[in-house]
Amino acid sequence: MSVHTITAGHDRAAAVQGASPPCVAVMGLGVSGRAAVRYLLSQGTRVLVSEARNNQNLQATDMAFLEEQGVEYECGAHTLDFLRRADQVLVSPGISQDLGVLQQLRALRIPVVGELAMAAPLITQPVVAITGTNGKTTVTALIGELLQRAGKKVFVGGNIGTSLFDYLMSPEDVDVLVLELSSFQLEAAGSFKADVALLLNVTPDHLDRHGSMAVYGAAKMKIFSGQGQNETAILSGDDQLCRSLSATLGGQRLLFFGHGTDCQAQIEEHAILLTWQGREEVYELTGSMLDNATGLLNSAAAILAARSLGCDREAIREGLAAFQVAAHRMARVGEAAGVCYYDDSKATNTGAVLSALASFGGNVILIAGGRDKGDDYTLLQESVAQKVRCLILIGEARDLMAKALVGTTEIRQAETLEEAVRMAAELAESGDTVLLSPACSSFDMFDNYGHRGKVFAAAVQKVIEAAHARNMSGG
Repeated sequence: MSVHTITAGHDRAAAVQGASPPCVAVMGLGVSGRAAVRYLLSQGTRVLVSEARNNQNLQATDMAFLEEQGVEYECGAHTLDFLRRADQVLVSPGISQDLGVLQQLRALRIPVVGELAMAAPLITQPVVAITGTNGKTTVTALIGELLQRAGKKVFVGGNIGTSLFDYLMSPEDVDVLVLELSSFQLEAAGSFKADVALLLNVTPDHLDRHGSMAVYGAAKMKIFSGQGQNETAILSGDDQLCRSLSATLGGQRLLFFGHGTDCQAQIEEHAILLTWQGREEVYELTGSMLDNATGLLNSAAAILAARSLGCDREAIREGLAAFQVAAHRMARVGEAAGVCYYDDSKATNTGAVLSALASFGGNVILIAGGRDKGDDYTLLQESVAQKVRCLILIGEARDLMAKALVGTTEIRQAETLEEAVRMAAELAESGDTVLLSPACSSFDMFDNYGHRGKVFAAAVQKVIEAAHARNMSGG
């Protein structure tokens, strides 16, 4: 594996001036890595970049970014000789904290930190932090919407696609931070503390990295670290693992959402009944984009967070009514011959698929599969048996999934997503639903889950056009 190092303008200028600014090595050139480089350079920090991809696999935009920023970098591997030159190493969330070179750096007493740990001392505004296996992106966006409706200036970021370092570039423009946080980010959270922290659910996911549900659950629980009696913890009352984990919390205010009578935000048919400061408030969701099983849970959690930050009831009601669910999350992409097609490409684990299937009464043709993440697909057996008329499997995990779900329903396999959509269209009858809800990551066949969703939508559009042509010809 080759390593390429280029010395660029910033470092040469510092050498000429005799300056010795602090040096931070940024590992990983993803969204957070790029934002970190920009922020650190703006603070006069000397920056090194270490990227595991080699020159051939780096995109032209990556190379252009490195040259434009004028930083010294290596690619093709993360090497100790390169990284040990830094005073501190910032690790992108996608890099495992157990990586050998990180252990070597720690042995040399070189601090290894994550994005949250580095940003924590610099955050002065209230923080709402959201984690969970499923639903965190929607809840993050929804809380941001509710706070904005209440007149607050909000930074919405984290794992949702905007780095916390982007906030640090102009913190004076923000009243509240709303952050989606993954288990990877929380592993290296340092002294980060949230004023309001939400744990939406914990179901099997990323076990290829965490190794067990116990370790995964512990990583999620770090979202409550450092909280005291002035902070708020919001957890699912329907998720039994969340219930059990809540017993480990300290003295913070504890709020539950769900269907239980002890939930402060209780779901009842198409509404949320909120018990707040001794009074009951009703938030009706009938006819909104959130009027479904998953949307009601997400809304209950978001309402608790918004009320905890002082949002008034009417602003919350307006925000709930106006909210639009993001792409690739149970998005209806079309209808042909009485068959509806839904894109749930964001469903990259079994918990998300169970949530999606709960939204339908039955007669589902489910397209699933992709790259395995260590999930237990047998968890889908009961729901697939009840709701799925035919299961079409694609990707690297298709044989593994077929073995786990044998006997639950008819199972077929396809070589491509386009073939799977054509197969589903041929099998479907009026009143059926064709659902893309993969239970796997997308990286075996696509750039990301968004790319997978777009390919699905394009294939569905061809089915719709073909059906329209048949109708026009009288076929």
